[in-house]
Amino acid sequence: MRSVRGMRIASAIVAGGLVLGAAACGEAPKDEKNAGGTGGKKFSACMVTDVGGIDDKSFNTSAWKGLQEAKAANDNIEIKNVQSKAEADYEVNLTGFVNQKCDFILAVGGLMSDATKKAAQANPNQQFAIVDSNPGVDNIYPMQFDTAQAAFQAGYLAAGMSKTGKVGTYGGLPIPPVTIFMDGFADGVAYYNKAKGKNVQVIGWDKATQKGSFTNDFVKQDEGKKVSDALVAQGADVIMPVAGGSGLGTTAAAQANGKYSVIWVDVDGCESTPNCPALVTTVVKNIPDAVKEAVLKAAGGEKLQAKPGFVGTLANNGVSIAPYHDFDSKVPADLKAEVDKIKADIAAGTITVTSKAQPTK
Repeated sequence: MRSVRGMRIASAIVAGGLVLGAAACGEAPKDEKNAGGTGGKKFSACMVTDVGGIDDKSFNTSAWKGLQEAKAANDNIEIKNVQSKAEADYEVNLTGFVNQKCDFILAVGGLMSDATKKAAQANPNQQFAIVDSNPGVDNIYPMQFDTAQAAFQAGYLAAGMSKTGKVGTYGGLPIPPVTIFMDGFADGVAYYNKAKGKNVQVIGWDKATQKGSFTNDFVKQDEGKKVSDALVAQGADVIMPVAGGSGLGTTAAAQANGKYSVIWVDVDGCESTPNCPALVTTVVKNIPDAVKEAVLKAAGGEKLQAKPGFVGTLANNGVSIAPYHDFDSKVPADLKAEVDKIKADIAAGTITVTSKAQPTK
């Protein structure tokens, strides 16, 4: 799902991490074993994070929540995770869990696609799963999300909320799990312009050329702030960062200066960040439910199929926009109704949302 070039860029930005051991790099696995137990062998579900770490307030946090919910639903499941400090850790950490005889090994994020594919091909009897990628290997269960659909709603909403007539978005890296949000956002703004006869501009992303603003990082908050400061300087008053933890630099600045508002992504920002007052909504990727369902099926003895895998959409609640929270009274009722209608129209196929980065089955 990601290009070799993208892998090289990622390698460059995360270079410097040390491989510390065959079983786990960066940090030792964290176990959450069940007290009391039921005797006999437990089903082990083991997760490898990408470099964003378990507390990224984004997709790693979401995936771990899914494992925790699966464990809560089935007391015969035990869970653990290991956090990758550098891209070089991915394959080592995955292989470490193979050696520990984990029943289910989950890789999180498109950046882990190549390493997961290699580990799965080397261990064809091992059940793997991955979030945000489809390596196309029989023993890897892909969980992907058509976030362009919910981001389309968010783009329409941002256009309707903008006072300057300019909205912005930026990404962490130019890889499909990132640009899919940006494509949907841009198209939602375009749909608003067509419906209202307006000319709200999108700064930071050009869908036609697939060029835009990127932090080249998913962790450094100062990089996120730097990019969003540039968008604000150009007039944007609603910004959607798609950059993991780097985006927290944007949300913190928005809350501190009150000059602009933010649309968060992946996990409801009012539950995952300290900056709810600055957030209009979140483009939610329902990773917890997808992971929970996959783990429970695997623990129940079901072989998870690479095809068709799972693709989250507005129709199956795999993607959505979060409640407006602190902005609830600030979003006009007619705009809320229009955003809701867009969801229904997309789910029904009346509106077709397209992106080069959309998941393939």
